[in-house]
Amino acid sequence: METLQNMRAFVRVVEAGTFTAAAESLDSTTGAISRAVSELEARLRTRLLNRSTRRLALTPAGERYLKRCIQILADVASAEEEAGGAHESPAGALRMHSFASIGQQYVLPAISRYRALYPEVTVELTLSQRMPDLFEGSSDVSLITAAALANSDLVSHQLGAIYSILCASPGYVHTHGAPRASTDLARHDCLILKTPTQPSHEWTLEGPDGTIEMHVDGPVQVNIAESLAVAIREGMGIGMLPVYAAIEGLRNGTLVRVLPQHILQKTNVYALYPSRKFIDAKTKTWVDFLRGYLPQVISRDLALLEELTSGR
Repeated sequence: METLQNMRAFVRVVEAGTFTAAAESLDSTTGAISRAVSELEARLRTRLLNRSTRRLALTPAGERYLKRCIQILADVASAEEEAGGAHESPAGALRMHSFASIGQQYVLPAISRYRALYPEVTVELTLSQRMPDLFEGSSDVSLITAAALANSDLVSHQLGAIYSILCASPGYVHTHGAPRASTDLARHDCLILKTPTQPSHEWTLEGPDGTIEMHVDGPVQVNIAESLAVAIREGMGIGMLPVYAAIEGLRNGTLVRVLPQHILQKTNVYALYPSRKFIDAKTKTWVDFLRGYLPQVISRDLALLEELTSGR
């Protein structure tokens, strides 16, 4: 137990940046935290931290040991939750990560419905275009979109498939006309959506004549679909929007679909979490809930898109 406590102190020092801050967060003293790290170094016969009057820095051995400590402490916490019944009763803080757009459009409504079922669970949602290292323990579950996943030790569940469409504002179409074929895009301003899983200036259009790959350029580039939708509504050009980000604008008339015979950027939606011996109830029930909920809302949006596009 003393070694585990020393590991916790070491990890907290690295996270907090100073021995004093670590001691405050652990309700301990600076001297006790310093001794804990020194005892670890003596036990391992290697230096973990380089100390100076102004800063701390991990040694190469400390970097490797930190990763193992984080995993060991996470396994211990999971084992304690398992023994304490956490696998049976969803409760406590569920730390989620999601790509920003899908988080706003799908994950937040899902959280509302999930918490109606499990009110003892609180949610810490981080919206970011950067995938976190789930093995570091900062998030329990991540929701991402990708064409495919690289091999890893993460547990993955595919929750559905989505695609994007081309949109413009009514004012832009009135002024510049609508493209009649994919080749017409070369004379239009094409707004760029830069995401972690999509080459920003390369569009792949799928339509009646097969697949067409083309390079596009334009005056504006953003990294979140909702921001791109604003640029499109302002008449800046034609942009590629995921269906879930385009639906509301198509419904209220602030967006129009162009080249409706084409779709772009087919991607899958995945839930990811670290592979552990014990999965607590809040993580399991959240993923199970998403596996039932998300395919339904994706199908709803695709059906609505077909209705709006066909003019029914």
